Formats: sequence, structure tokens, C-alpha cells
Amino acid sequence: MKIALLVVLGLFLGALGGAALGVGAGFAWVELFHTSNFEGYSGMLVFFTFMPLGAILGGLVGAVTFGVLAWRDTEIRVERPQKPPRRGGTALD
Repeated sequence: MKIALLVVLGLFLGALGGAALGVGAGFAWVELFHTSNFEGYSGMLVFFTFMPLGAILGGLVGAVTFGVLAWRDTEIRVERPQKPPRRGGTALD
């Protein structure tokens, strides 16, 4: 259950971050390639193309990353194994 919740959290956070990066990439594209601004074409390009693509890609990356981290957390031992007490009667032990 913990793995599924972390995957959903990763999906949500990845989608938010990916959408923000998509908007930034879209603005960079518009400025770099001098996209026409006639009737708001450049704005529609950014918010209807780059933002959804960034959200989808970011959501997938976030979900996979959080899922892998949660999966590995179950395999990693948190506690160190207990060492048996040392036996010996010398003063140097």
C-alpha cells in the first residue's frame, strides 16, 4: 500500500513539475524560433502543447522514480544485525 501511495504522490508532484518545465520550454521555444503571436497563437502553443506534454512526461518520471524508491526501501535493511557478545576473559577484550 505504501508503494502505491508513493507512486500516486510521485505522479502528482511529477505532473506539477513537468507542467512548469513544459511552460518554460514552451516560452523558450516561442522566443527562440520567433513564433507568430497572431491571435494568441504562441500562447496556445505553449499552454496546449508544451504544458500537457511536460505534465505527462513529468508524471511518468515522478511515478516511476517514487515507485522504484519505495520498492527499494522494502529491500534495504534499516537495522544492523546484532553481533553476538564477545567471549573472553582477558583484560584486553
